[in-house]
Amino acid sequence: MSHVKTIQEQHLAAWLPRLAGSRGPRFLQIADALQAAVADGALAPGDRLPPQRQLAAQLGVDLTTITRAYDEARRRQLLEGRGARGTYVAAPKVHLTSILDLSMNTPPPPDGVDFDDLLRQGLSQVLLRSDNELLMTYHPGGGSDSDRQAGATWLAPMFGQVDARQVVVCPGAQAAIAALILAFTAPGDIILAEPIGYPGLRDAAAQFGRHVVAVATDQHGMLPEQLEQACRQYRPGLIYLNPTLQNPTAITMPARRRKELAAIAQRCQVIIVEDDPYWLLAEAPPPPLATFAPQQVVYISTLSKCLTPGLRAAFVLLRDVQQRERFLVALRSFALMVAPLTAALATQWILDGSAGRLLDGIRTEARLRHRMARDILAGRYSGLGDGLHVWLALPAYWTPARLAQAAGSVGIAVTPAQAFAKGSTAVNAIRISLGSTRDRGHLQAGLQRLSQLLAQPPE
Repeated sequence: MSHVKTIQEQHLAAWLPRLAGSRGPRFLQIADALQAAVADGALAPGDRLPPQRQLAAQLGVDLTTITRAYDEARRRQLLEGRGARGTYVAAPKVHLTSILDLSMNTPPPPDGVDFDDLLRQGLSQVLLRSDNELLMTYHPGGGSDSDRQAGATWLAPMFGQVDARQVVVCPGAQAAIAALILAFTAPGDIILAEPIGYPGLRDAAAQFGRHVVAVATDQHGMLPEQLEQACRQYRPGLIYLNPTLQNPTAITMPARRRKELAAIAQRCQVIIVEDDPYWLLAEAPPPPLATFAPQQVVYISTLSKCLTPGLRAAFVLLRDVQQRERFLVALRSFALMVAPLTAALATQWILDGSAGRLLDGIRTEARLRHRMARDILAGRYSGLGDGLHVWLALPAYWTPARLAQAAGSVGIAVTPAQAFAKGSTAVNAIRISLGSTRDRGHLQAGLQRLSQLLAQPPE
């Protein structure tokens, strides 16, 4: 037994470093020596390292140095602790095929547009035309005059000519929703929304102590008579709607329904939050609700869903001066401004036409991907041929959670219905996002695997 132990000690002693004062902190020297020994085979997976006190005595350092060295080696995934049995050289990590992410709604890479070149040119123009000090300092909340003008230009397809003074620039749509909740509701207030919808609304409402109450829908969206009844019953602080290519159902509310809901909000004196990230991606969408009730509807359009998530900028149209001031006060309480460099790039792209070219490329690519999904998923496809996602009704033998788990086991991430309808088990569907996978061929393979899963009951 002692002979075996001696051989093991001699084997492990081969990697011990010769500590020198000029090579940096001693704990890093020890961690580097461990890494080199694993790389060249002097230490093999499963080898037991000396106890920390013993190694400290051998190297003539204090215990803290060895503890830090072992911690650093664990961070590099070189070691693993096995409780009372000691510390061992870890087995190498197996790098599996990465997950094909069909769970996140992001724009696809634009068809026919060199995004990298667009980014380089945009940043070059920003740095050429801007004072670099201004790009790295505080800016007024709500955006500069040029940022608001860019917002008015961005909103022109929805509304025609827009007064830039009515536009507020926010660091993303989620920040805008949170600020609207803070500005126009109080703790305990009710927010009316559709039963299946954007989880970010419910998360923000819960954090602020507000309650989301569902209003029944049909194939065209929220039912007008049900909304009016809920307004009179609950006296809500806000109504939240996502009327174009709704997330997750992909329903686009027709113009007549929009007009009816806007009229109810006017009669009941309730503000509608119109969260409309996909309008510019839709094929001939109806006018926004904000065109039917300009003073009653706050309109949000984000760049994250139409251009790229890295542009954390959204434009909020508030036509009422007092509403705008209340909103800005709420927004400043947690998000002073959009990052100036981001805002400057967004403004540059919008005003020089780059944003339009990028949007056209994303729209084309999204439609190509929808066509692919329709061909592969056949009768189960429920998309409208545009937007970023498909709402897929499941056969009775699958549940959303079980299908999501089975898809995960074959390397595909999808989003089950319960992520959009908390507490509900009645909705048997999943959302498939078509844009987050960069390569169209990988998306095709993933959709084919999903189709094969759907075609047969789970084992």
